[in-house]
Amino acid sequence: MTTNSSSSKKQVQDQPETTEPTLKSLRTKMSKSDEKKKLKDIEISVPLVYGNVAFWLGKKASEYQSHKWAVYVRGATNEDISTVVKKVVFQLHSSFNNPTRVIEEPPFEVSESGWGEFEIAMTLHFHSDVCDKPLSLYHHLKLYPEDESGPLTMKKPVVVESYDEIVFPDPSESFLARVQNHPALTFPRLPSGYNLPAPMQVDDNGKKKRGDTKDHSLGQWFTSFSEADELLQLAAARQQVQAHIAKLRRQISLLEGQNQTIKTGSDL
Repeated sequence: MTTNSSSSKKQVQDQPETTEPTLKSLRTKMSKSDEKKKLKDIEISVPLVYGNVAFWLGKKASEYQSHKWAVYVRGATNEDISTVVKKVVFQLHSSFNNPTRVIEEPPFEVSESGWGEFEIAMTLHFHSDVCDKPLSLYHHLKLYPEDESGPLTMKKPVVVESYDEIVFPDPSESFLARVQNHPALTFPRLPSGYNLPAPMQVDDNGKKKRGDTKDHSLGQWFTSFSEADELLQLAAARQQVQAHIAKLRRQISLLEGQNQTIKTGSDL
């Protein structure tokens, strides 16, 4: 398998098989929702992976149909992300029929065939209680191995994936209540004394409606972002520290106000 992978946790965007993914840490911090009931100094993080898997067609390959491929957005641990993502719009090259593909349910992916590499824009639209503004991600479709001198093979695909942690600050109460205990999210520690409503129950009627990609047909080729899990744990710890700092700042501001009042009274 040829795997190129990068990791980014943005503030708001054929290597050997034994080679581990190179992880770069940035964070995408989204704008706040317009809902009135919000929890201050709290962040919810959603780890995502986006990329493509491409298979050479071998003897069936032609000049204009050399590969079949799939481009996608998935949970970093293959959990269902549809609780946060409402739909994904994939913008393919203009040479494709219907180049704008709107995927409104998981798995959020597009499968096609062709011969050329090009940039694909993926616009994530979130549920109304999550975020009002969409997020655009960009991925360069990769069909051929990095080592272009090597022979093409049908046994192992070319896999290129990127990791992003999407951060939602000051989440609404409805969003927080809806996604609590969800395995795809990094859930914050709530302020002391604050209790959320009971988690929403999802009735799948015995069918697989979770939307996860654990049993995906391409799952065996997906990159394992175990190192990213460690980054998420660090991010969760950072969130707790930031919340504590914000609390201390409020206390200091309150004390300064009290001191000013006492000083004003003594001057009279």
